[in-house]
Amino acid sequence: MKFHIVTIFPEFFNGPFEHGVIQKAREAGLIEIQVHDLRTWTKDRHKTVDDRPFGGGEGMLLKAGPIFEAVEAIRALGPERSEGSNIGWKVILLSAQGRKFNQAKAREFSALNELVLICGRYEGVDERVAEHLADEEVSVGDYVLSGGELAAAVVVDAVARLRDGVLGNETSIVDESFGEDGLLDWPQYTRPAEFRGWKVPDVLIGGNHEEIRKWRRNAAREKTVRYRPDLLEKI
Repeated sequence: MKFHIVTIFPEFFNGPFEHGVIQKAREAGLIEIQVHDLRTWTKDRHKTVDDRPFGGGEGMLLKAGPIFEAVEAIRALGPERSEGSNIGWKVILLSAQGRKFNQAKAREFSALNELVLICGRYEGVDERVAEHLADEEVSVGDYVLSGGELAAAVVVDAVARLRDGVLGNETSIVDESFGEDGLLDWPQYTRPAEFRGWKVPDVLIGGNHEEIRKWRRNAAREKTVRYRPDLLEKI
């Protein structure tokens, strides 16, 4: 799978993708990440990517022109597609106004061949990008970030780990939080069996796998009720 990130701060990504699972997946050729400097597609000597909003208001907006040209250039690098065809390819605008990104959306994106992530900045992006270029506008949460770079790193990590071979143990995807059943993960413990007077539940060290399975299921549900009751409404 290939990720394309369009940003005015390409150097931001020198660190996030050079560690852990993502780094290993890149080295193994399981994923490819290309970071594109939006200023490459500007026309003036100052490499201007923003301008004031029509109608007045605070702040600056990213201009539509460089973003359209960036995505069109990226598309030209990939396999030939018929006009209007987006099979295996999506363009995502990252902004605080988009639909909330979640595990289901990560799974959906993981089935693609290429994912283009446009990092918003300043007060936002010219609306014509959302209306006529992006397939979706996505937000990583109900809060405002200084830009879409952090959000892009989150999306790449969440999506990449769902690709075949990226994780050493594929079953861990099923068992983790927001897995197939939609519940949070059950409480996890490791050695020692007793730490500062707090003991691991007896069922986990008893060796009865059926009882362990039942305990984990119930514990996951209890944890979901306690921390994320909203998830139960969706199950």
